[in-house]
Amino acid sequence: MRYADPSGFERMKGSEIVVVGAGIAGVMSALSLQQKGYRVALIDRWEPGHPRASSTDYNRLFRNIHGADRMYTLWARQSRLRWMELQAELNCVLYVECGALVIATQRHSDWEDATFATFDDLGVPYFKYDVDELSVRFPQFKFDNVAYGLYEPEAGALMAHRAIIESTKKFVREGGSVHRHHVRTDEHERLHLDGKPLEADLVVVSAGPWLGSMYPRTIAPILDIVRQNIIYTSTPNADTTYDGTGMPCWIDHGHSAYGAPSIEGSGVKAAIAWTEAIIDLDNDERIVDQATFTRTRQYLRNRLPGLARERAVDQKACQIAMTPDTHFIIDHHPQHENVVIVGGCSGHLFKHGPVLGDFVAGVGLREFGTAERFKINSRLRLSSEDSPSGR
Repeated sequence: MRYADPSGFERMKGSEIVVVGAGIAGVMSALSLQQKGYRVALIDRWEPGHPRASSTDYNRLFRNIHGADRMYTLWARQSRLRWMELQAELNCVLYVECGALVIATQRHSDWEDATFATFDDLGVPYFKYDVDELSVRFPQFKFDNVAYGLYEPEAGALMAHRAIIESTKKFVREGGSVHRHHVRTDEHERLHLDGKPLEADLVVVSAGPWLGSMYPRTIAPILDIVRQNIIYTSTPNADTTYDGTGMPCWIDHGHSAYGAPSIEGSGVKAAIAWTEAIIDLDNDERIVDQATFTRTRQYLRNRLPGLARERAVDQKACQIAMTPDTHFIIDHHPQHENVVIVGGCSGHLFKHGPVLGDFVAGVGLREFGTAERFKINSRLRLSSEDSPSGR
């Protein structure tokens, strides 16, 4: 249908809303729309929590740092409280506050340098440590070529797979429905389900990396899909040094790397972000390639030398859907007014899930317009200082 006026949805309480894609953006948007009193259906090609999704993996980093960007920093602060509330409601561990250490490399710290004013203005707690103090406080790491460390105590890791599963269960308990279908688009980018037009008062399309193939004219030009390979390394025998009880998550931009301590026996997580590593979403095996495995192990030997002799115990291969400016996409389709497209995770969407879901619901229901940064238009690459993801 077409919207007659901005208040039209008030007269359609009980109308059908469809959310396509059951990753974190989809599930949180569906929950928010449902809590506003609408009947919502959630559709995905696979079971929620499936390993092809960008919202997969055991855990995902939660950090407040977004350089000079105040909006995402505020969203992170609000989302942290929302995650803690959801954790208490569902009575399961969703957020492990083990802290986050941002390692600022010498002569390569624009993003970190820009953060201090943002944190000071917004009251985000942090500590800045020089190399000598870093070595004392975080003995797991070797701090070669490091200018300083920025430590966030109110940060950590979200249990990603569990968060998807438990949030979906909550959605169903509260009256939502989950369906297994493959939603496609035609040459006019109109949505089809089982060969017929998908009809609903509102459709939120949060198909992650598949948005480009669904919307080749509208979204593909501003979305790159990058392979993300992750390995998990065993902790030393009878040693708790690398557990989440005594080690933080970390971000190491000088090496384009990040990781997390061993949480719930997962092993130490480490990933190197190769923005040139392309993935075929429908045909590639979700297995870490040997070149990335070797490079990641070399990084661990240098940065976490105590793990040099340990064995890899698990691996994950997924993807990041990146926009040039690393801002999200949250906007109505330019030709189909009842369709809102949500995506462009750029590696930093998951933690914002609860707040992002509320924002998507407001945009979809025409309660307010989207932010300029989220609009579907041409995107320009930002400097590392201005990029919210630091990329």
